[in-house]
Amino acid sequence: MTDVAANEKVRIPEYAHGISFNEALRVWIRVAILSFGGPAGQIAVMHRILVEEKNWISEGRFLHALNYCMLLPGPEAQQLATYIGWLLHRTAGGIVAGGLFILPGIFAIMGLSYIYAAYGNVGFVEALFFGLKAAVLAIVIQAVVRVGKRALRNPIMIGIAAAAFVAIFFFGAPFPLIIVVAAIIGFVGARLGRPEFAAIEHGGKSSAAIDDMLGEAVPDHVRPNTMRTLRVGAVWLTLWLVPVFVILIAQGPNDVFSQIAIFFSKMAMVTFGGAYAVLAYVAQQAAEYYHWVSPREMLDGLGMAETTPGPLIMVVQFVGFMASFREASGLPPMLAGTLGGLLATWVTFTPCFLWIFAGAPYIEALRGNKSLAGALSAITAAVVGVILNLSIWFALHTLFRQTFPVHTLGLSLDAPILSSVDLPALALSVAAATAIFRFNVGMLVVLAASCIAGVLMRLAGVI
Repeated sequence: MTDVAANEKVRIPEYAHGISFNEALRVWIRVAILSFGGPAGQIAVMHRILVEEKNWISEGRFLHALNYCMLLPGPEAQQLATYIGWLLHRTAGGIVAGGLFILPGIFAIMGLSYIYAAYGNVGFVEALFFGLKAAVLAIVIQAVVRVGKRALRNPIMIGIAAAAFVAIFFFGAPFPLIIVVAAIIGFVGARLGRPEFAAIEHGGKSSAAIDDMLGEAVPDHVRPNTMRTLRVGAVWLTLWLVPVFVILIAQGPNDVFSQIAIFFSKMAMVTFGGAYAVLAYVAQQAAEYYHWVSPREMLDGLGMAETTPGPLIMVVQFVGFMASFREASGLPPMLAGTLGGLLATWVTFTPCFLWIFAGAPYIEALRGNKSLAGALSAITAAVVGVILNLSIWFALHTLFRQTFPVHTLGLSLDAPILSSVDLPALALSVAAATAIFRFNVGMLVVLAASCIAGVLMRLAGVI
């Protein structure tokens, strides 16, 4: 790929990897349809198809992109799809890969939101969601174990995860602060040459289509370019923020649509640490500050997101739907809910394209940087503590009917009222966890079985 006589890098023609746009489109549709199971499952699907089956991208470059996406606010799996699509086919490829990743979830969550809003108090529907919540709890716990096995490979990483959990669960520390502190620790540790902060080594194919294309010569779209970055930033900031300002001016700051636009735009900027960290932030703010949904409704929404293709953070569409459905601002409730759900989705995912298209060229230039790898490794460890916090929050609101706030000696947390334990929910959660951990039953099977069990419990008068 290098002109030896001239000793200069040769510019590679567009799509030199030989993968056509139509071929990539078919693969991204397949990835979107199979994108169940939250970020862990979705990343595993992409790894299996793109790294192992298609050999489009090497293990090392895949993990480098993944670590960058974990550093960003927002859903890392959708951003990873956007990143790889951009590597393959520039901006159009990124938009197709990232857009298709969320499209099935948009339709599915909207349909389920209609049913929930119209029939949510019907016993049959309540029974379905009762079963879903028990299975979701087991799935979130499984996420803690999966990420923990990968990230907590030495005592220092375990300590970072424990400190992150204590900070967020007992003291309500902000997510961005936890991620920044972890990044600094990892960066300094790597600079000092500590082996605990070395990048995680993985096996895999070393020669892949993208890596061959980017061997010595680098296509223009992968090179850092300040003017192009400014143009990209201007376009995507306009697409993201102009609708927010229009709604704010037209409706005023106290209108539910304005609140949705502002809250989820803020969420898109501050929710670092992956999808589960985002969910913890949304759950606490939407349920406890804005009172758009109750904690149990939040769990119902998460159950919807778990059982449909697309990012787990698609639950924001359900939250936006329910918020505007209940405060319709003079519109028919279902129409208001539809607009609120789509607005929440737009301001949540539009910034994801900005982070990738503006930042990915610079991240590609930093491949092999040991200090960056150390920072990303420490962030991954901290995320384990954040996910553990989320699993406990879910457990409290799934297994107990009542909790009470504790604010003393600097502590800030919810504690369960032990006498309010929900025994059917406890039994179903234990059964779901046993199926997942002991018998390795697939997620969709566990979710379906839990829903059926919830309906049977309703018919038997147990719930």
